[in-house]
Amino acid sequence: MTTPRKGTSKRNYRYQLRVELQDISPIIWRLIWVESNLSLVQLHHVVQAAMGWSDAHLHEFTIDDMHYATPHPEDDLDRPLSDERRVRLHTLLKPGLEFEYLYDFGDSWQHTIRVERAESVKELYGYAHIEAGSRACPPDDCGGPCAYQAFLDQLKTDPRNEEVTEFLNWAGNDFDPSRFDRHAANATLSRMAWNRWGTK
Repeated sequence: MTTPRKGTSKRNYRYQLRVELQDISPIIWRLIWVESNLSLVQLHHVVQAAMGWSDAHLHEFTIDDMHYATPHPEDDLDRPLSDERRVRLHTLLKPGLEFEYLYDFGDSWQHTIRVERAESVKELYGYAHIEAGSRACPPDDCGGPCAYQAFLDQLKTDPRNEEVTEFLNWAGNDFDPSRFDRHAANATLSRMAWNRWGTK
């Protein structure tokens, strides 16, 4: 296992992260705060809640050409992989760093995460909070960026198109691609933190 490079020091920090989903227009993004004592797998749970994914598929972080995930029996043993459960954010993150988060190896939802800034804090509570964001996350299993972008384009030009209607019937008639409910997402984060972020 490769030793992760050092980020900011072991002082207590909180980081402001901007998360953008790639290959979708208009941009789907979130601005979140996380504390430096969280692990990468806990950051995974934060991103899932902030974006609105259902955590139904495998995922992976790529930071400075190193891959981080929870080991799986079907992993390629010739491909270097670090256990995300053992890596704390303070060992990796620093302002200006950009890295990738891939969710669902089939649909391939690629996210770019940028560390906007780091602020010193006196104490750490396992804190995470969504400050802002725009637009709804695509539904899980909708076919990936190309399929979802095609839906958005058709919705804009021909909202009564049969394919648009079928998509909305499948996704749920209350699905609105322009809507992001920050308060509901933060409520999900609070419940997850209360349950110690899970162990996956």
